Amino acid sequence: MSNFKTALATAGLIALSALSFARAAATDYEFQPLTQTVKSGAGSELAVRLVDKRTSTPVSGAVVFRTRLDMSPDGMGEMEAKHEPLASAEVGIYRFKADLTMAGRWALKLQAKVPGEAETIEGSVVFQAKD
Repeated sequence: MSNFKTALATAGLIALSALSFARAAATDYEFQPLTQTVKSGAGSELAVRLVDKRTSTPVSGAVVFRTRLDMSPDGMGEMEAKHEPLASAEVGIYRFKADLTMAGRWALKLQAKVPGEAETIEGSVVFQAKD
């Protein structure tokens, strides 16, 4: 009988842990800047980390499928900057090369899909471009 109780308890723990993963939401993830200050001008490098806030660990395997880089933090959302993704060998790190045309605050807005997560992850990271 004790083996049955042990098996039942183990099954309950497995079910509870599965439920906690099933309840993950897009708000459980966050994009964070690796550095907030960057050089203004052509070829500036921006880097962000995607983190699971529940565990404070980098998220691997996410696909960033939409980005926008603009000066909305300084009230100039219509001013966009050209940018393109760069390769990154680090787990959870996403790098971009950008042409930041002037000093000021730039917002990199991202949308990504995380494996096993039904919702789209959205975030915005602000960088301070300096001459």
